Amino acid sequence: MRSLTRTAAVLAATALVLAACGSEEEPAAPAPSAPSTSAPAAPAAPAALSGSVNLDGSSTVGPFQEVAAELFMDENSGVRVTVAISGTGGGFDKFCAGETDGSNASRQIKESEEEKCKANNIAYDFIQVANDALSVVINNDNPIQCLTVDQVSQIWDEGSTVTTWGDVDGLDLPAAFASTPVTLYGPGTDSGTFDFFTDEINGESGRINTTYTDIGEDDTAAVVGVAGTPGGMGFIPFSYYQETKDQVKGIAIDDGNGCIEPTPENVLGLTYTPLGRGLFTYFSDVALAKPETVAFAEFVLDNAIEIAGLADFVPMTPEQIEVQRAKVRALTGN
Repeated sequence: MRSLTRTAAVLAATALVLAACGSEEEPAAPAPSAPSTSAPAAPAAPAALSGSVNLDGSSTVGPFQEVAAELFMDENSGVRVTVAISGTGGGFDKFCAGETDGSNASRQIKESEEEKCKANNIAYDFIQVANDALSVVINNDNPIQCLTVDQVSQIWDEGSTVTTWGDVDGLDLPAAFASTPVTLYGPGTDSGTFDFFTDEINGESGRINTTYTDIGEDDTAAVVGVAGTPGGMGFIPFSYYQETKDQVKGIAIDDGNGCIEPTPENVLGLTYTPLGRGLFTYFSDVALAKPETVAFAEFVLDNAIEIAGLADFVPMTPEQIEVQRAKVRALTGN
């Protein structure tokens, strides 16, 4: 990763030059004059922000930044913040080509994407904006309450021989349900959620049961599929699960330490493993040279907990927020 700290260095150097210019011999002070009886002039109001901030990328992070953009523009009518969704991978393609100011991501940038940014002289860094409890969901009529990581992998891994729920090792199911076919719904290969889930569950990013239905970047389609199929199963961001809890059932995950449900408390307590994760927005050095981009990044962190609540995300802790604030200060020299 190419750090943006060079932006701070440039700003610091500029400050030194200005300080040097101010060290020349000062002119003689003018003779004192009679005190003025007029009121002192009011300080000039700060200039209103204007311009644009263009974000693209993750369908998981998108809803968070859409709320952030709306709140930010309510206070800064001269700035236009746009949030498009093309998946984490699609977002990085545009970002590393210099087409966007920021890239929303539900995973860290890949080495191949780093190389593309480097080839195009795009320097960047990221801030975390929220947390996520990636949720494994099943049909409401499915009697299962918890699955181990190995059981989830047995269903989703490449070369899986599971065709019915009775094929899954170690499940005690009613005979009538055991013969129900397993039908899988998941995001496409441009999705950071796809990469994260396959890496954590199947041990390698991109390794997956090829019989699953690819719903692209439309997480709602996964909910619709699972809700309408007795043996349906999918994995979706926590925010989408919160919006659709009456339509699908989120199951607990056992990584060897007992069944842990996807809740904010369990994510922040670091017990919802391995599917708890951070969510990020990457900014380029060119974007962070614009005051409107810096103001937006600072606004997101200053209001991160409120935005997460409005968008049904797992918020960052105050400690996480302060770490990200310090990172923005270091990147921008403020």
